[in-house]
Amino acid sequence: MALAFTSSSAIHGSLSSSSSSYEQPKVSQLGTFQPLDRPQLLSSTALNSRRRSAVKPLNAEPKRNDSIVPSAATIVALEVREKVEAEDFEKLAKELQNASPLEIMDKALEKFGDDIAIAFRCSFFLILLHGAEDVALIEYAHLTGRPFRVFSLDTGRLNPETYQLFDTVEKHYGIRIEYMFPDSVEVQALVRSKGLFSFYEDGHQECCRVRKVRPLRRALKGLRAWITGQRKDQSPGTRSEIPIVQVDPSFEGLDGGAGSLVKWNPVANVDGKDIWNFLRAMNVPVNSLHSQGYVSIGCEPCTRPVLPGQHEREGRWWWEDAKAKECGLHKGNIKDESVNGAAQTNSAATVADIFDTKDIVTLSKPGVENLLKLEDRREPWLVVLYAPWCQFCQAMEGSYVELAEKLSDSGVKVGKFRADGEQKAFAQQEMQLGSFPTILFFPKHSSKAIKYPSEKRDVDSLLAFVNALR
Repeated sequence: MALAFTSSSAIHGSLSSSSSSYEQPKVSQLGTFQPLDRPQLLSSTALNSRRRSAVKPLNAEPKRNDSIVPSAATIVALEVREKVEAEDFEKLAKELQNASPLEIMDKALEKFGDDIAIAFRCSFFLILLHGAEDVALIEYAHLTGRPFRVFSLDTGRLNPETYQLFDTVEKHYGIRIEYMFPDSVEVQALVRSKGLFSFYEDGHQECCRVRKVRPLRRALKGLRAWITGQRKDQSPGTRSEIPIVQVDPSFEGLDGGAGSLVKWNPVANVDGKDIWNFLRAMNVPVNSLHSQGYVSIGCEPCTRPVLPGQHEREGRWWWEDAKAKECGLHKGNIKDESVNGAAQTNSAATVADIFDTKDIVTLSKPGVENLLKLEDRREPWLVVLYAPWCQFCQAMEGSYVELAEKLSDSGVKVGKFRADGEQKAFAQQEMQLGSFPTILFFPKHSSKAIKYPSEKRDVDSLLAFVNALR
């Protein structure tokens, strides 16, 4: 789902000007804000020029007339024949690196809002709603004093609590959310051919493409910029290089072609705990599922609570490997796994190892093969199949290291086997590897390894598993 808002030239309660310096405290100062200078963004020639425009529906991508009801039909975008002056957004991102989310939000609305006022048209900013950070973006937009508009992608598979949140947000901010829906014919074809839950068998990408990516692509074709709640710490292996602002690498905007859409990520540098501190301080409405252990919230069949020792993204598409836990909306911000080692599967690139302690034995493939063959072991073994780039393996590192310390004098050997890259096929065929991490217990007098069935990876849960079997 997604939320979007727009700004216009009718600025109400705008903030007073001050220094344009961005030497502000970093993300810990979430609630503070110094207004920015609002310099003239365009040359006088560009500002004074009259541009021809034609009304164009927000759903700008050509579609079958008999299958599509234009999304957010009351909204129109004015198509500008003359492009605005180009800007170095990479340089702007560096300038905003130490700015607060509120400063960044105001800058985004100011920059596109002033341009909108001159050309007598609207600019749309789309905010993806996957978690609490995205509701925080609406609060930041509200605090700037600038008018904004909210949209949402409704996939048809959302939790009831999410729809309740929509209603609460509307009442809290005095706005109306306008919804974007998937193509009913595409959804019908997918469900009729593969069933309602095919993604459990062949991956979530196809369903997300139909229900989320394509509706979003149609919406963005009528926009100039969008704002997301992406954070670097949401998925350290794939999102660690998210900039504050960028030319969107994946989607096209109103003018069409590469570089026609700008993407803002105001909370890219903010820790999740600081987002929650801000939400509580400002009494911002949040999804009631958060109080039930949900952290990252998407569609109902693909979202579940996060358990002790799990990373927040592990509540999404839990049946898939960490590298697959993206829906396609931010594919341009996913690090190239074959280049930088963020999500290595077949590459030999070097990454920092984990579970590195004297109490954990590093097993090679021959060592694991011997362990699998033994029918009368001298001592039981607990082995984790892992990949050092996997954020879910990283999230349980502390628990596993502590467990190894507790078991150091118990007669139970604790080991690790790196099962990505060239070893992945072997681990899948011989060691029950489904996703990372997989934990196996090798009993003392049995050749068959027992797979840890739970996703509770805290010390007490893992210790109970070992004690029940040794």
